[in-house]
Amino acid sequence: MQTAPRIVVLAGGVGGSKFVLGVREALRRRGVSDTADALTVVVNTGDDLWLSGVRLQPDVDSITYALAGVNDAERGWGRAGDSERVNRELQDWGTGWPWFTLGDLDLGTHLARTGWLREGLTPTGVIERMSRRWPLGARLLPMTDAEVDTVVVLEDDSRLHFQEWWTRHRAALAPRRFENPGVEAAQPAPGVAEGITSADVVLIAPSNPVVSIGPILAVAGIRDAVTAAAAPVVGVSPIIGGAVVRGMADVCLTAIGVETSAAAVAAHYCARADGGVLDAWLLAEEDSGLAADVGSRGIRPVVAPLWMTDVAASAAIAETALAAAEV
Repeated sequence: MQTAPRIVVLAGGVGGSKFVLGVREALRRRGVSDTADALTVVVNTGDDLWLSGVRLQPDVDSITYALAGVNDAERGWGRAGDSERVNRELQDWGTGWPWFTLGDLDLGTHLARTGWLREGLTPTGVIERMSRRWPLGARLLPMTDAEVDTVVVLEDDSRLHFQEWWTRHRAALAPRRFENPGVEAAQPAPGVAEGITSADVVLIAPSNPVVSIGPILAVAGIRDAVTAAAAPVVGVSPIIGGAVVRGMADVCLTAIGVETSAAAVAAHYCARADGGVLDAWLLAEEDSGLAADVGSRGIRPVVAPLWMTDVAASAAIAETALAAAEV
């Protein structure tokens, strides 16, 4: 039995959920019986919001549900087999967003979270309590206990919450920039910086670089911890063959002046030797021609299959990432 490496993953969204499942499976294949001691996931909370009086944490819930095996894998969000009776009632009352569906089981999560927050628990405490319900096989931590929701500033200087821009408008409104009000003063949630400092490897999931990983690294203490970590930092490209795998990350990248390519995203993260966060970068086989470009930027390229078609494929990607870190 191999000694379990201490792994920290920065993640958010559907790509993050699939990748974290793969890391947990890779640990299990190595014979690690208690993967929760080996795997810490720092989750994006930049797309959190208040709606109908309850606190939603979409990325936290997506990763929690995926690890618990209760997620709706087809939609990519929410609970499997959920109903929408309460959501229809809320709409009849004229509250909430008619284009933002909340399932009944999902609402149960939001109500429980909101109650605990009202009682004085921090988001870290809430996630710890949520994790007692299911054997997740990982320790989930929010990036911060502060509220730093993502705001999209459009070309006409109007402002929308990220969820309205993403879900209602499907990113069709041209963004000028993305902001996380309050992030400059935010501190890493308890255990986040310490976990990165003591890790054997830090992995950056193939999540949206701008609105999933971006807010995590915008918390200064987290970026500082990653930059200074003794452990190698390995990222996985969310771009395959010059296209996003899911969602509208290409629109987000364009807004910040980054080309939709695996090499450009690697350059966006930048090599740690140059003040960035990457030591190695996994590129898809379709992007093998970009390996030299990545390497020229001081980042070690690793070419591998990157389609996360199932847990086995995700585990193979995770194992490649761990091998790139030599753990």
